[in-house]
This record gives sequence, structure tokens and C-alpha cells, in this order.
Amino acid sequence: MSERTFVTPQYTTAEEIRKIRKQLGLTQKEFAQLINCSKPTVERWERETKSITGPVVLLLKMLEQYPEFAEQMQMPEKEYPLRLWYMHENTLCTLIDVDDVNKQVCVKNYTNHVMFRAFGNVEMPDYDMYENFLKSRCFPESRDKMKLILKDLDLPFYDPFLIIEKTEGRMAEDNFWIKIER
Repeated sequence: MSERTFVTPQYTTAEEIRKIRKQLGLTQKEFAQLINCSKPTVERWERETKSITGPVVLLLKMLEQYPEFAEQMQMPEKEYPLRLWYMHENTLCTLIDVDDVNKQVCVKNYTNHVMFRAFGNVEMPDYDMYENFLKSRCFPESRDKMKLILKDLDLPFYDPFLIIEKTEGRMAEDNFWIKIER
């Protein structure tokens, strides 16, 4: 079998970086956040007079061909007072905005992998589904010696949301967890 080769450009230029950034409508700071580097790095690239090499070359090619990717990765405005970040290790899988008073839920998935989404294939979960999701990230209410566990968590009663606030929804059998933003 022959060795595979790729047609990735060997380098990029300051003009190319500036052009892609402006096509995406991003400031240097926003572009740096998107590609996970520092703003001074983007500034240096954009004033560079020689060729720029490294992973940014492939990344620019991808952003040039798929500019909608930057939009897909943009953090949406918070729709409701409560936001939960459903994470797998250090990767955001699903954003869940919740209005407990009016019992409304809004989600945005950041993965195509159904098993990594908070609600699987369901794009518009209802409040009951949200409550069931919370329960799924806690120990069961019927757990033996539950009162001792609640005492260890310094909780007066079983409430999935309060438990998740204390445990981040971490379970022994997986690497998912939940960050709560108010």
C-alpha cells in the first residue's frame, strides 16, 4: 500500500489570515478565541512578512471552505435565566437554557454524536424531559442509605438539581458532567 499524501498548503500569509478573519466578520480577539490561540498571536500573524506555517494553515483552509462552522461554534445568547453546560471531559456537547418558572427549555447541540447529546435525537425537549435528564445524572432516589449521602452533600432532601450543583452531575461510569451558570 502506498503512503497517503495530502494537498494541504505548506504555508499561509498575513493577507490570507486577515482575509479569512474579515470574511467571517471577526475581530482579532474573536478569531483568536475561535482557533484557540492568543490575540497577540493573531496580531503577529497579521503583520508577518514571511510565510506562516503550522496547524493554522489547515484550519484556515477549513474555515475558507466551511465558513458556517464559525457560526455554528458561536455561543448563543442566554434565552432563559439558567444555563447548563452538558460536557464530555472538556468538550461542550449541549447547552441547556431553562426557565423554571414557566417550565421552558431550549437546547443547542454542539455534537452530531447522538450518544453525547443531553437529549439524544430530541431537538426540542419539554420540561419533563429536562427533569428526567437531571434525574439521570444523579444517584437514584431509591438508593440504599440515601439520607447518609444527602447528609454528606449537606442537602436537606432529595432534589436532582441541588445534587447536580454539588456533584456536577458526575457519575462513576462515564466522563460527562454539568456546569451550571445562573
